[in-house]
Amino acid sequence: MQYAIGPILYFWPRTEVEAFYQEIAKSDADIVYLGETVCNKRRELKASDWIALAKAVAACGKQVVLSTQALLQAPSEINELQRYCDNGEFMIEANDVGAIELIRAQKLPFVCGPAINAYNAATLKVLIGQGMRRYVMPVELSRDWLQSLLNELEAPLRESLEVEVFAYGHLPLAYSARCFTARSLNRGKDDCQLCCLDYPEGRLVKSQEGQPVFVLNGIQTQSGQCYNLSQDQTSMEELVDVIRISPSYQQTLQVLERFKQAAQGEKSPLGDDVNGYWHQLAGLKQQL
Repeated sequence: MQYAIGPILYFWPRTEVEAFYQEIAKSDADIVYLGETVCNKRRELKASDWIALAKAVAACGKQVVLSTQALLQAPSEINELQRYCDNGEFMIEANDVGAIELIRAQKLPFVCGPAINAYNAATLKVLIGQGMRRYVMPVELSRDWLQSLLNELEAPLRESLEVEVFAYGHLPLAYSARCFTARSLNRGKDDCQLCCLDYPEGRLVKSQEGQPVFVLNGIQTQSGQCYNLSQDQTSMEELVDVIRISPSYQQTLQVLERFKQAAQGEKSPLGDDVNGYWHQLAGLKQQL
């Protein structure tokens, strides 16, 4: 089993992003994803900066993947996407079918990110034919769904495909042209004043009863509770090749260590974290 650090989903200052990847480069992670996947207004780092960071992390022995934006809304964003795809060195995680088309035109392999709704074997076969080498399962699917899906693939296709599961973090559930973080502060999207910088782990929304419901992260809506499959790694055997840990502001390396300890049989309580989707339950449920 390999462990991947997913792309940073939040808006952090450039200095903090660079410091984060300096730590990750020295960590026990096998794969590192870099790039802006949520909002093109987050311009503290441009494509050239991400590629430079990728080279620094790769020099430390990590497999590096550049992640693309999930919702493209302007020609400038297409141009930025093209720069990612033309990097000439690193594999791309496509989070939009436009990225797949650009990569396919160059006959390059790619990772199919969790923002692409690939739910059935027919879709996987098409994507494999276009160059997909790793499939990141959509976050709301279950282990049983994944098992059934992979069973439908012919042996040569299954053997050619790596499977990755989003196993820790607030789940990215939806994307919108509207910026909900700005709206929550009574600002329009065009006058957001880069307010996401004030919420390095998103802005929590609770129900009237005080239950966490969602996390607002710009145009992305996330689960209110943290998804945690650290205690479910045994059930991933022979199904999953890569476990993804989504970066958090303070404890990413500690989470990675806990996952590795759990893989060795060490049990620890999930606390308020949830794992419902993996068990084909409501997402906010916890299966012990």
